[in-house]
Amino acid sequence: MLTTVLKYIEEKHYCPHCSGDLKLCHAPPVHVGDGLGWGSEFLFVCLNDECPLFIKGWDYIENQYGHVGSYRYMEIPNSKESYNMMVVGKDAFTGSIVDIEAFKLQSEQFKRQQDAIAALDNCVEQQSLEPVLTLLLDDSVSSKNRNRAASLLVPLNDIACVEPLRNHTFKDPNLAQTVKMAIAKILANHFLKECPYCAELIKVRAVVCKHCQRDLAS
Repeated sequence: MLTTVLKYIEEKHYCPHCSGDLKLCHAPPVHVGDGLGWGSEFLFVCLNDECPLFIKGWDYIENQYGHVGSYRYMEIPNSKESYNMMVVGKDAFTGSIVDIEAFKLQSEQFKRQQDAIAALDNCVEQQSLEPVLTLLLDDSVSSKNRNRAASLLVPLNDIACVEPLRNHTFKDPNLAQTVKMAIAKILANHFLKECPYCAELIKVRAVVCKHCQRDLAS
């Protein structure tokens, strides 16, 4: 989708009524005329409040239909179709302008996820914790892939996972329990435990925390 948006952003479309640039906007879910979709996720729309079509439209709609509204010129990408689309206020479509930076961030996040998923196949062999944490700490990743990542925590046996996982709030209680059990196993494998007072890692046989100096024997 990012490729499509970038292509549209580079295109220049102009309003025939005011010669102003058309803005790339997200299309409404339904067509106001027939209740069907627009056939495109995006529309090029004239958002110039000084456009003659927009200015004159208020009086025309009031006189013809007795309603408050006006028109904005729009074009459908990859099509010769264009419309004078009825709108009910000046803010129409101003909140639908495509945020290209947001699309770039979404694309980068998706790529990170796909790279991490692909890396799971060899992460234990390569002793690489990064792809596992990338997936576990991203709530937008599918449950299937997060659970797969969680299953690799114990085989990786890396205590570096403890702090980031403890500081993340898992919305899925089953995944949270899986991670909790994996952490417990990893700590046991390293003969470590978490101080109940400061949460720092200490030896299982410690009777005094070396970090907070609290007595653990009582």
